Amino acid sequence: MNTGELVELGQQLRVDGIRASATAGSGHPTSSMSAADLMAVLLANHLRYDFDRPAHPGNDRFVLSKGHASPLLYAAYKAAGAIDDAELLTYRTLGSRLEGHPTPQRLPWVETATGSLGQGLPVGVGIALAGSRLDRADYRVWVLCGDSELAEGSVWEAAEHAGHERLDNLTAIVDVNRLGQRGPTRHGHDLDAYARRFQAFGWHTVEIDGHDVDAIDRAYGEAASTKGRPTAILARTLKGKGVADVEDREGLHGKPLKNADEAIAELGGPRDIRVRVQEPPATRMLHSVSTGDLVLPRWEKGAEQGVATRDAYGQALAALGTARGDVVALDGEVGDSTRAETFAKEHPERYFECYIAEQQMVAAAVGIATRGWVPYAATFAAFLTRAYDFVRMASVSGSGINLVGSHAGVAIGQDGPSQMGLEDLAMMRAVHGSTVLYPCDANQTARLVAEMAGLEGVRYLRTSRGESPVIYGPDETFPVGGSKVLRSSGRDRMTLVAAGVTVPAALAAADALDREGIQVRVIDLYSVKPVDRLTLRRAAEETGCLVTVEDHHPEGGLGDAVLDAFLDGRPVPRLVRLAVRTMPGSADPDEQLRAAGIDADSIAAAGRLLVEQAVVP
Repeated sequence: MNTGELVELGQQLRVDGIRASATAGSGHPTSSMSAADLMAVLLANHLRYDFDRPAHPGNDRFVLSKGHASPLLYAAYKAAGAIDDAELLTYRTLGSRLEGHPTPQRLPWVETATGSLGQGLPVGVGIALAGSRLDRADYRVWVLCGDSELAEGSVWEAAEHAGHERLDNLTAIVDVNRLGQRGPTRHGHDLDAYARRFQAFGWHTVEIDGHDVDAIDRAYGEAASTKGRPTAILARTLKGKGVADVEDREGLHGKPLKNADEAIAELGGPRDIRVRVQEPPATRMLHSVSTGDLVLPRWEKGAEQGVATRDAYGQALAALGTARGDVVALDGEVGDSTRAETFAKEHPERYFECYIAEQQMVAAAVGIATRGWVPYAATFAAFLTRAYDFVRMASVSGSGINLVGSHAGVAIGQDGPSQMGLEDLAMMRAVHGSTVLYPCDANQTARLVAEMAGLEGVRYLRTSRGESPVIYGPDETFPVGGSKVLRSSGRDRMTLVAAGVTVPAALAAADALDREGIQVRVIDLYSVKPVDRLTLRRAAEETGCLVTVEDHHPEGGLGDAVLDAFLDGRPVPRLVRLAVRTMPGSADPDEQLRAAGIDADSIAAAGRLLVEQAVVP
């Protein structure tokens, strides 16, 4: 398109954004109006995209990081012919695909859910990594950011990672409109303040008037031709551009225009320009899933030497990577502890070191998953809390990612509470559609690592630092949603429900109680979500009491997972919950378990007390 046509397209995008928000009675039209010219030039002259084939391997990828500017995105879809005017005016209504913030669950052209600010660029880095290192394709990744979200630390994790990886297929377009939600941003219209920051991380920067369509056009061309580093286009814009009553005025964020008809007339009225978006280049399928026989590592049941489940994770993931060419590993600079380094040594081309930047690690996994890869991202369970908003938004996106938290619970010992994942089960169980797994031995871990690859949504595996006995044989299977009954009799007087490091402790306690004539059932509840309701209900009916034993805080962990089995109107059984109820200090693992009351002796003592209480007249 020429200059005049681009100006008109920008006005159409403003008008349609106003119309959609006015019809809905809510939305962010002024935030959309500032970026309308940026979007118009990208859509008409630079984006290579087949809207009829959103999965086309040659398509450029566009991420609207400032997701509240969804009226602009939907107006662009209309201009491209992807939606019609009638659908545009369903914005923010029940059942509409056009939600307040865009999600790929509803629209096939959306790469990732946004709206929680500071996430679009980190995910865009993941998509660009897939393009440069995995797909080896020439598609470009365009990310439209707001200036307010550049206060988020995750943006600068992304900027540093992109600069380090020299991602010249990535362009950040920053809509510097000066105004945030409650007033001016930190740097206002000081484009150089943003440029210095991006340049410090190795980016090429271009500063422009974001309403000069010719300057925008040149900047996009410069970004596409820049080699060896990513580009940040810093565009000075005005919020509410084009309507005098709202242009560059505070206090109007997230509000439809009061005089929409007058504003539309001021902008020249509705248009119906249709844009023929450039077709993507013909290309091969970006990657094929090479598959072979999966040969998981095997450990002998009852072996004298125990095996840490983190060790089993590393070996199993490497084996899975050999069998499946679509498996990718990421780690937060603790690969020697999580054992992700095993994968890195065998499949270096599919390993991504994310350093100590957990937000970027999870975001990169989400971005890589959009391109059809199967990522496993690992760090200490405690440190995943830093990335929880990215995990939450991955669920909103319907993203298929595997997360692994090592060094969980007090059993890690002397490092103390800052390193102990004691909240991770609750955190991951709360994620919509998630799967939460907690293996107790090496063979179980290996099987579950392989199982995770075929699941949907966010999958979480909890691993432990110390060596554990090998309880299961290498050919045992562990279906997700299942459990294992490790001891049972017709005279059981209670059931011990354990997972991970507490399984051997529960078995030892059961042995001690058995010697005293007290029979107890032991369940290994390795699938914390979904939970094995039938087995738990049967145990409650047959033994009368459940005792949960977990290396986790009591809130949201194993005990709450067990209660979920009885939330459909069934009688809630007598339930005793042993968990970490104090703030641990530094001590060796055995001392930690004993202090928390979740070692074998403490479990046996709780069992004796329950039996005594049961026989009191």
